[in-house]
Amino acid sequence: MLQKISTDGAPAAIGPYSQGILANGFLFASGQIPLDPATGGVVGTDIVSQAEQVMKNVDALLKAAGTDFVNVVKTTCFLADMNDFAAFNEVYARYFTEKPARSCVAVKALPKNVLCEVEVVAAV
Repeated sequence: MLQKISTDGAPAAIGPYSQGILANGFLFASGQIPLDPATGGVVGTDIVSQAEQVMKNVDALLKAAGTDFVNVVKTTCFLADMNDFAAFNEVYARYFTEKPARSCVAVKALPKNVLCEVEVVAAV
């Protein structure tokens, strides 16, 4: 049985999808971009401030599902510019201390022209 996860602590979906889905003891969270959940506006103009907001949004989804960063088993990270890789990793490393499996790719563009997006799969 699938269960939708929704929280006001993370931005509302901006398309036809759920913030997250619980299935078979795992949270499959939709990609989070650096939007302020209250205003829907992009937070920050640099990779560090945007990555920090992304992590806050991921944290809110994890909490809503009853889990946390320690239980994340896989992340997928999208960067608008691979030159931001080192700075992004500095923020990322403070949150994902258990070093889950990860993919990180540069993409041509992200929604709302943000600099990064992160999706996670976590044990619940």
